[in-house]
Amino acid sequence: MRGATSTNAVSFAQERSFADPKALMAIRNLELRARVVVEGFWKGLHRSPYHGFSVEFTEYRQYSPGDDTRYLDWRLYARSDRYYLKRFEDETNLRCHLLVDQSRSMNYGSLNYSKSDYVRTLAATLAWFLHGQGDAVGLVSFDEHVRDYLPPRHRHGHLRQLMLALEHPPQGRETNLGEALRRVAELARKRGLIVLLSDLLTPLDELERNLARLTAAGHEVVLMQALDPNELAFQFQRPMLLQDLESQRDVYVDPVALRPEYQRQLAAHCRQAEVICQKLGAAFHRLVTDQPLELAMVEFLRSRSRRNKLIRRRTQAYASR
Repeated sequence: MRGATSTNAVSFAQERSFADPKALMAIRNLELRARVVVEGFWKGLHRSPYHGFSVEFTEYRQYSPGDDTRYLDWRLYARSDRYYLKRFEDETNLRCHLLVDQSRSMNYGSLNYSKSDYVRTLAATLAWFLHGQGDAVGLVSFDEHVRDYLPPRHRHGHLRQLMLALEHPPQGRETNLGEALRRVAELARKRGLIVLLSDLLTPLDELERNLARLTAAGHEVVLMQALDPNELAFQFQRPMLLQDLESQRDVYVDPVALRPEYQRQLAAHCRQAEVICQKLGAAFHRLVTDQPLELAMVEFLRSRSRRNKLIRRRTQAYASR
C-alpha cells in the first residue's frame, strides 16, 4: 500500500507514548534526534502501511488543437466520447523540498530550546523519514534571503549533507517568505511536495500569490507553523522592555494590558494563513514547541492521506464521465 490511513494515525496518536521534547532537544546531534523520533514513530505502529509516497494518479485536461496526440487517453475517450490528455502520470518516488525559516525570530524560546531547534529537528525528522522511504529530499533554508539550497536527491551521502546544512543556527534578520517560495517555484520543475516550516511571524501579503504559483504547477504544499507556548499565552505579568528580534526595535509594554489585543491580532494573523491554505488546497498545521514531534508526523501523514483520497475520487469521477 502507498500512504497511510487516518485511522492508523489516530490509533497511533492515542496509544503511543511520545518522546519528551525537552529530553529530545538535549541530544546535541541533530541527525540522532531525527533517528530517535522516526524509530519511535515506526515502533508505535502496529503495522507499516507506508511504502513511499509516490504520486500514483493521472490528471487529465481536455484536448485542444495542436496538443500532442500521443498523450490522448483512448480508454477515457471510449467511456466519455471526449478527448482528454494525460497531464501527469508519475510512478517514481516523491521529490520533496523542505523550506526552513532561519530568521532571527526563530531564535526565541521560553523552554530549554528555541523554535529554530524544534523546526530544524522536525525538518531533519521528515528528511530522515522520507529518505528511508526511497524519496528524494531537498532543502531551502532562508531568512531575508535564501541561504542554503540542496536539490532533492536520494543518493549516498546526500542525507548527511542535508543534516549538516540544518545544523546552521539562524543568523538572518527578517523573514522573506516570498523570495524562498519564488525560488522553489523556479527550481522545482517536476511536481512534488513542498513543506514550509516557519513561525510565519511576518506580513502575509505575498503568501497567497506565491503559494498559488506552486499549487497551480501541481505541487502538494504543506505549511507547518511553529510557535512557542509563551507566544500564544503571553503570560508575562510585569511591565518590561521587549526587543523585536528582527527589527531590533525596543518597545516598552504592559503585558497585562496588552494581552487581549495581542492575542486577538495573533489569532487573526494565524487564521489568515490558514484561510489562504484552505483556499489553495494546501495543508496547514499549527504546532506548539512543547508538543511531541511525533504528533507533527501524525498530522503530516494524515493530511497526505486525505489529499490522496481526494485525488483518487476526482480521478475516478473523470473516468466515469
